[in-house]
Amino acid sequence: QVQLVESGGGVVQTGGSLKLSCVVSGNFFRLNMMGWSRQTPGKERELVASITTGGLAEYDDAVQDRFTITRDKATDYLQMNNLNPEETAIYFCRAQSGPNLSYEYDYWGRGTQVTVGS
Repeated sequence: QVQLVESGGGVVQTGGSLKLSCVVSGNFFRLNMMGWSRQTPGKERELVASITTGGLAEYDDAVQDRFTITRDKATDYLQMNNLNPEETAIYFCRAQSGPNLSYEYDYWGRGTQVTVGS
């Protein structure tokens, strides 16, 4: 069984920073993609950032230049700077694995709450 455990969420003031972490454990193929999505009540989950096993990172336009995703084997990190209240959400870690660089298996963590005060 594969588990993803997030940490690092909390409360921060506008303009502040937080660093989220996600550790993946269990039996899985190579983690070809790891990433973070966020969700607020009544809205769909949206992708924030992702990173491949080769280190290629992609970001949503809204967080470009403020967020940085990195990874070390089965752990990834999301450094979030200059946060604003609209980014208050539950942040979910995601990992995709499979043979031959596929994304056949899709795993999600339970999420960590990020609250940005005004």
